[in-house]
Amino acid sequence: MDDGRSALTVDNKRLARSAPRAGRTLLAKAPPLALVVWAAFTVAAAAHAEPAPAPPPQEPVNEPAKGPELLTVQLSDEAVEAAEKARSTVRSLSVWLARGVDSWFGDRPFEAGGGKVTDGRLSTALLLRQHDDPDFDVRFNARFRLPNVEERLYAFVGRDDQRDLITDRPGAFSRQDRLLDDTRDRDFFAGLGRSLNDSIDLRVGFRGGLNPFAQARYRNEWLIGPNDQADFRQTLFWSLEDRFGSTTAFSYEHAFTPNLAARWLNSATITQESEHFEWSTLLGAYRSFGDQRVAALETLAGGETGSGVGLSDYGVQVRWEQPVYEDWLLGGVVLGHFWPREDEDSPRQRAWAVGVSLKMRF
Repeated sequence: MDDGRSALTVDNKRLARSAPRAGRTLLAKAPPLALVVWAAFTVAAAAHAEPAPAPPPQEPVNEPAKGPELLTVQLSDEAVEAAEKARSTVRSLSVWLARGVDSWFGDRPFEAGGGKVTDGRLSTALLLRQHDDPDFDVRFNARFRLPNVEERLYAFVGRDDQRDLITDRPGAFSRQDRLLDDTRDRDFFAGLGRSLNDSIDLRVGFRGGLNPFAQARYRNEWLIGPNDQADFRQTLFWSLEDRFGSTTAFSYEHAFTPNLAARWLNSATITQESEHFEWSTLLGAYRSFGDQRVAALETLAGGETGSGVGLSDYGVQVRWEQPVYEDWLLGGVVLGHFWPREDEDSPRQRAWAVGVSLKMRF
């Protein structure tokens, strides 16, 4: 699990920067069906966009593609006031908590010593999948810089799916992002981490009361060319339920243009308790329309070795995310169609799914 989970796909924080990075974020080729659908989407988006004026006779400049004007969101004064008050309250509570934790380790003033709250996210989502009950999800994540402890030591708190928290799987493979009804417990968690360098960090914490866990995480990125990037992540973890386990994730990204890119993401998890690999793969195309407006077309598949079912679930989904107010309140919608199979004795089913989400950064 990333320190903060995104509501939009593979790594929303990274995708939202896809246009400015001009080719460093995204990936390989999509299957023919995905390309056809994507081409239709691109034509439809262009049909709604206003024609751009002819540029002056000077050096050309690459600008983000314009999104449909119909997608502009206007909030009432009451809604704006409520959103700003909610953000201020969550931010104040997070700073208060960080200041209190920091005071356990010394008397150095929090603000004067460089203490701060970073990567704060509060997200809500409503997920509806055919044949399943509606699922309403609330998630919270934040990271604390504590001046009274060593510089590379940090604290983290939040509320998330306990399984995703322990195994540290990429956010794109969470049950929420795959539009699955999540009957598993969502727990509050807290802990301390230490960054050994830019690639390695160690974390220990508690979730759902006094249930301890520990993680050793490694991550590295390679720029293969001006438009290609590979990313490798390895997490070794321990918990009372799983005992020791490991999650390996690899992604390859390719940018076709500054606004259009693709990504192939893979993940596999194994534990002493299960002794079988739980794997997932995702192939997606992403287009930025500027101002943090991103559209995505994704194909997903997943399963578990030794289950007797090659693919326990696969499908396709279309996503859209954009700011609702300024740059810190974002809304998203996703529509998907899936073919799940519970076990080898059950027939494969078909299911439509839809989800809406609201994410606040603080």
